[in-house]
Amino acid sequence: MKARHVLALAAGLFLAALDRDGADRWIDATALPPLSPETSVQVLDRHDQLLRAYTVADGRWRLALGPQETDPTFIAMLLAFEDRRFYTHHGVDPRALLRAALQAAWNGRVVSGGSTLTMQVARLLEEGTTGKVAGKLRQIRLALALERRLTKSQILALYLQLAPYGGNVEGLRAAAITWFGKEPARLTPAQSALLIALPQSPERRRPDRFPNAARAARDRILARAVAAGVLSRAEASAATRESIPAARLPFPALAPHMADRALAADAGKTVHHLCIDASLQKATEILAADTLRSMGDRVQTAIVVADYQTGEILASVGSAAFRADNRQGFVDMTTALRSPGSTLKPMVYALAFDAGLAHPETLIDDTPTRFGTYAPQNFDRQFHGTIRLREALQLSLNIPVVKLLDALGPERLLAALDESAVHYRLPAGKAGLAIGLGGIGVTLEDMVTLYAGLANGGQARPLRWRSDDPLTKGKQVISPIAAWQVTDILTGLAPPPGAPANRLAYKTGTSYGHRDAWAIGYDGRHVIGVWLGRPDGTPVPGAFGADLAAPVLFQAFARLKPSLTPQPPAPPATLLLANAQLPQPLQRFRPRDAAFAAPADSPRLAFPPDGAEVEPLASGLMVRVEGGSAPFTWLADGRPVATAERGRETVLPLTSKGFLTLSVIDSAGRSARATIRLR
Repeated sequence: MKARHVLALAAGLFLAALDRDGADRWIDATALPPLSPETSVQVLDRHDQLLRAYTVADGRWRLALGPQETDPTFIAMLLAFEDRRFYTHHGVDPRALLRAALQAAWNGRVVSGGSTLTMQVARLLEEGTTGKVAGKLRQIRLALALERRLTKSQILALYLQLAPYGGNVEGLRAAAITWFGKEPARLTPAQSALLIALPQSPERRRPDRFPNAARAARDRILARAVAAGVLSRAEASAATRESIPAARLPFPALAPHMADRALAADAGKTVHHLCIDASLQKATEILAADTLRSMGDRVQTAIVVADYQTGEILASVGSAAFRADNRQGFVDMTTALRSPGSTLKPMVYALAFDAGLAHPETLIDDTPTRFGTYAPQNFDRQFHGTIRLREALQLSLNIPVVKLLDALGPERLLAALDESAVHYRLPAGKAGLAIGLGGIGVTLEDMVTLYAGLANGGQARPLRWRSDDPLTKGKQVISPIAAWQVTDILTGLAPPPGAPANRLAYKTGTSYGHRDAWAIGYDGRHVIGVWLGRPDGTPVPGAFGADLAAPVLFQAFARLKPSLTPQPPAPPATLLLANAQLPQPLQRFRPRDAAFAAPADSPRLAFPPDGAEVEPLASGLMVRVEGGSAPFTWLADGRPVATAERGRETVLPLTSKGFLTLSVIDSAGRSARATIRLR
C-alpha cells in the first residue's frame, strides 16, 4: 500500500521526461468527462435569496456557485491549504508531487498529498480514486487537459460545486447552508476553515457526529492560514473559540407551492426568480401555522399578499404545512376554486355607482323580495327596512346587493371579472343573480387580483409572481370615483375584537354551508387575502369570515409593516353629499324598469310560483301570498274560488289536472298571477 502511494505521487514526474510534442499530443487526445455537472434547481426570492432548492437526479444537494459569490477569505484559505501555486501551474505541480513522494519514501507513509485543486476536480468529475497508479495518472492527464480547456476561475468553480461534504451534500454552497444556514459569501474564518477541512474526510469529520475531529481539523486549517499570512494570530485565535455546529440544518423550503408552480411552468430552467419576499413569506407561513393550532385537524388556510402598485405577489401560502395530512397540505388553496361568499359584493356596488344607479348615501329597501322564483334572504334572516347603501354593504345584506345586480344584469358583473383578469366557473354554466352572493367558483389569488383593482383606483391587471414576467398595462374596469366610494365604505367597517382601529378597507365573506371563510383587505399600497376552510369542500360548522378570517387578515398586515399606508383622497369629481342633497334620482334606489314595476308592497304569489308543476293535496291546492293587505280573493282561470281570506296561506278546492291561471287580489285591488299545471 505504501509503495503504491509513492509510485502514484511520483507518476507525474514521468511527464517531465516526455518530449514536448509527445506530451501535447497525449494531453490533447484526452477524453474529457462532461464539464457541466447537474446542479440543483433553485427558486430565488426578489432579493436573490434562496426560497427552495431541489436535489439533483441522484438525490444530492449540489448548488451552482462561482468564486465571485464566495467569501474571498475562504478562497485564500483554501488555496493556502490545498494548492498554493494554483494560479501558476498547468494542472500538475511537480514541486508538490516531488515533495509528497520524497516525504512518503522517507516516512514510509503518505505525509502530504501532491494533488492540485485541478487534479482533485479531475477526480471529482469522474468520481475516481486516488489509491492506484492508474487512477493517479488519469487524474494528472485529465488535469492537464482541463487547464487547456478551462480558465482557472472555471476550474475553481467546479471544485466549489463538487467537493464532498458528507452524506448527500456536495459543494460549498450546499455545505454552508447545511451547516451554518448561510450563503458562502458571509462565512466567518472559523466556518471557512471547517468547510475547507471537511472534504478531506467528509464522514469522519462530520461535526454532528465527530465534533472533536471536526474541531481539530478546523484548527489545523486556521494554523495553516496564519502561516500563509491569510489570517492574523488574533483572528485565528478568535476563530478557534467559535462553536462547532451540532446538527445539520434543513434546506430552505419557503413558498413550496409557488416553487413547484414555477418548476412546472418552465422545467428547463435551473434558476427561477419569484417576486416573493423571503422574510415576509416566512412570517406569513408562521402566521398560517399559528392560525390553525386551535382548529380541527381538517381545517386549512391560505394567504396571499400583493403590492398592487407594482402588481407583484410578495407572499403566497397555499397551506399551513406542505405535507400529506388530514389538512391536505400539498393542495395549493390559493389556486383552488371556491365560493367567494359576500366578497364579490363590493364589485357589484362599484358597478352600480358607475352606472349611475346609486350613490353610497342612496336609500334602498331591505324587505322581502322575489326575483321570479328566486327569493334571497339575509344571512341573519332579518330585514332592515329602508337603509343607506353604505350601511347595506357594511352589514353585508343580501337583498340590496341582489337588487343592484338585477338592475345591472349578472352579465355585467361577469364582464367586469373578465376585464379584471379573474378566472371563474359558473356552477350551472349560466349566470344568475346568485353569483352576487357567492354562487360562482373563484380562487383566492384571483380575488386578491380583483381587490387589487379596486384598491388601485379601479385599474385592474393580472398579478405577477415571477420577476421576469412582463408588467402588463392596467385596464380601467371601474371609475376612480366608484373605486374610492367602495373603499370609503369598507374603511368604515369596525375591526375584529383586539385588532387595531387602523381604517383598513376590508370585506369578509362566508360561503353557503360554512364551507369557506374569507377576508380580503387593502390599504394605500398592499392587498391581502385570507381563506379558511376544508380543502375537500365539506362544511366547517360555525365558520364565519368575520370571526375566523378577519383577525388573520389584520395580523397579516401587522407582519407586513408597522403601520398602514394611507388611502388616497377622493377624486375631485366625487359627490360628497348627504342623501337629502343628492339629485332626486339618487336619493332612493329605483330599478331601471321601476316605472313599470309593481309597488314594493304589492301581493306576490309565493307558492306556487309561475310555471310550476304541482301535485295538489287530497283536499286541494295549498297556496301562499306575500305582500299585499288582507283580505285576499283567490281566482282560478278568472273564477273566484275563495274570498275574504285573511290568512296568507290557504287550501283552494282545486284538484283537476291540467293548466290553470291562478290569481290573488288584495284589499286594495292589487293583484298577482301565475300560470301553473296540476298533476
